[in-house]
Amino acid sequence: MATLPPLVEPADELTVDEVRRYSRHLIIPDVGMAGQKRLKNAKVLCIGAGGLGSPTLLYLAAAGVGTLGIVEFDTVDESNLQRQIIHGQSDIGRSKAESARDSIREINPYVNVVLHDTRLDNDNVLDIFSQYDLIVDGTDNFATRYLVNDACVILDKPYVWGSIFRFDGQVSVFWDSQGPSYRDLYPVPPPPGMVPSCAEGGVLGVLCASIAAVQATEAIKLITGIGDTLLGRLTIFDALEMKWREVPIRKDPNAQKVTELIDYDDFCGVVTEEAADAVKGSTITVNELKDMMDSGKEFQLIDVREPNEYEIVRIPGSVLIPKDRILRGEALSELPQDKPIVLHCKSGARSAEALAAVKAAGFKDAVHVQGGVLSWIKNIDPSLPEY
Repeated sequence: MATLPPLVEPADELTVDEVRRYSRHLIIPDVGMAGQKRLKNAKVLCIGAGGLGSPTLLYLAAAGVGTLGIVEFDTVDESNLQRQIIHGQSDIGRSKAESARDSIREINPYVNVVLHDTRLDNDNVLDIFSQYDLIVDGTDNFATRYLVNDACVILDKPYVWGSIFRFDGQVSVFWDSQGPSYRDLYPVPPPPGMVPSCAEGGVLGVLCASIAAVQATEAIKLITGIGDTLLGRLTIFDALEMKWREVPIRKDPNAQKVTELIDYDDFCGVVTEEAADAVKGSTITVNELKDMMDSGKEFQLIDVREPNEYEIVRIPGSVLIPKDRILRGEALSELPQDKPIVLHCKSGARSAEALAAVKAAGFKDAVHVQGGVLSWIKNIDPSLPEY
């Protein structure tokens, strides 16, 4: 892939203080004064101030990107601090956007930080993206990834994409008018429930730094017009093997042109149609579960999470039967025939999938618990640890 032209025109000048601050960039011939002025003039939007957004924002701020936008509606949770290094202990409970802004100002007071304290959706994405030269996507769900891609295609914006899970990461650059888009890599989303999120499967905290560093590097290269970008290439990192490999991405000449935004939740599906049908009339709340326990009702509470999750926290009286064993059919013989079955997971999505399989196997009276363990902790026993 040939080097792309610089994305941003240079700013008029650097101040004396800025020259001192960025001196290690200025003495690199490829960057130099012109490159640093382009960085100063650049407007970059980071979607999310989480695992990938944290290091990306810090390094782009340190590099001298003049305007950094942050789309983030969440608050800082204690479980974030294992990898979201832009936040600290004193930020727990605060807006992630405001916490990120304060950290950026501490790194580089010359950066203009613009906060978009909102959830990205069809109604606001085009307006927000139109204010920036470049988008950096660090989101962790498929619906938002397709939304980001399609908005960038419509507005002809380049963006740097990253993804992480457990010990593995992926990075690429997408720009539909110059090369492939995300839909050329993933034409359709995986089936609902097929790919667990980081909240379900976990992520090695330091992996975020490896992937985000590549994202920040690609952003700087695009802004300044140096080097060969990852446009048309997917870089895959395996932290356990400490290996990087590369896969070419080719533009699909037969792909339908994106001209409008669609219903991305419907496109990606939060749960399968079978699960959505199964939970209708077969969903109970944690309060109803507690009432069943207190009244001495006979039933079997089955936890469909993974063994390591069960070790962290569990609802009293639950029996562990992981979802995959139920879906494969091998655990159906372990389900009781003589009393009602109540399924639960962490938040309700996996238990809905398991419920569909259990009902299909003939257990018509089975139900699942809305909100799972997290709802139990919030509403019944706050002394238990969240994760």
